[in-house]
Amino acid sequence: MHYICNMFKHRVQKYIECKKLLLPGQKVLVALSGGADSVALLSVLSALGYRCIAAHCNFHLRGEESDRDEGFVKDLCKRQSITLHTKHFNTTDYASSQGISIEMAARELRYQWFEELRKEVGACAIAVAHHRDDSVETILLNLIRGTGIDGLRGIRAKNESVIRPLLEESRESILDYLQHIGQPFVTDSTNLQNDYTRNKIRLEVIPMLQTINPSVLESISASGSYLDEVAEVYHQERQEAMKRVMSQQEDMDCIYIHSLLQEVAPMSLLHEILSPLGFNSSQVTDIYQSLEGHSGRKFVSSDYEVLRDRDYLMIRKKEEDLQMPTLTYELVDITPSFNIPPDKRMACLDASKVKTPLEVRLWEIGDKFVPLGMKGKKLVSDYLTDRKFSLFQKERQCVACCEGQIVWLVGERIDQRFAITPVTTQAWIITIKE
Repeated sequence: MHYICNMFKHRVQKYIECKKLLLPGQKVLVALSGGADSVALLSVLSALGYRCIAAHCNFHLRGEESDRDEGFVKDLCKRQSITLHTKHFNTTDYASSQGISIEMAARELRYQWFEELRKEVGACAIAVAHHRDDSVETILLNLIRGTGIDGLRGIRAKNESVIRPLLEESRESILDYLQHIGQPFVTDSTNLQNDYTRNKIRLEVIPMLQTINPSVLESISASGSYLDEVAEVYHQERQEAMKRVMSQQEDMDCIYIHSLLQEVAPMSLLHEILSPLGFNSSQVTDIYQSLEGHSGRKFVSSDYEVLRDRDYLMIRKKEEDLQMPTLTYELVDITPSFNIPPDKRMACLDASKVKTPLEVRLWEIGDKFVPLGMKGKKLVSDYLTDRKFSLFQKERQCVACCEGQIVWLVGERIDQRFAITPVTTQAWIITIKE
């Protein structure tokens, strides 16, 4: 009996040290549901000398069972002289108000509270009781849904302030430990049902796989650990690759297409850049295929837009409402020492030809003006194309008008007909307000 208990504690301690989860004697907040895994976690951490504080959530989702669990953990902590904090949640109402599933609501509620409580009690980490079999189930679940290398890593040993000291222990070894120390626990009846996808994997898929390979849990777990290390190398190289292909253009992130296509795995790199912005795999494939086509295509996620421009993929956050620029006006006398400001954010116009304030609007199809230095009219659309403006630039381009005529392509060029001449005596200096 002592051998099994000591070996369990030794393995957990070695894992904590290997993954740098805790320092000796540190205060840790333990998520305690009352089930076998969390009870074993509290017991082993206490036995290893860590200063444990327990936290229990009552989500009121299982009727009397929820209250039974709360009563059990209260009795357990009282007998072991461990401080316990409990919290009651109206999980169903929260899920409805947020438009999310009950499971997601419970997850959000507990982790928000755990972090608040961790700071309040001065704990260095939140210990949760995920174990090896949970990680294997996660890998299979991600594989079924479709995933990249991160999804095949399984559950991580540490995620910000959340740590998982039992991640290399099997469910069987946890139950053996509890049996040998004579520690009871409660069982969540929903774990014995196959209503949820994860439980289908636990109760149906894994037993079937074990008929092919009895050691399938160990095999998948070992593969996940290997891929965890591979992923670290991958992410480091990905960061370097992103630096090689990305730059800032027009105050937005851009991917230089030529550089992207020189990378070893351009499609994967593009996915890594765009998937955090809400673009799904199908959209990323479409964007990648557009690189061989003409410029001008635009792709939209819930929050971002990507434009396939001439040499770049341009990325910008979607704008709810484009704000028209605000203009300031200064009337000045023309003297021999007067010089026209060279700043494109300023327009110098003959005051005798312009009435202020000007009307500012987005340019429209069919708009024409006489660009400074030219004699004939030119379509604004042709001017912007000649200047190689991107679609994003064109969408934002404004014009300033006087009595229906364009006097300034704002921030770009004034109309020749309203420019300063040798006989001008007063001028409006019009500036885009910061």
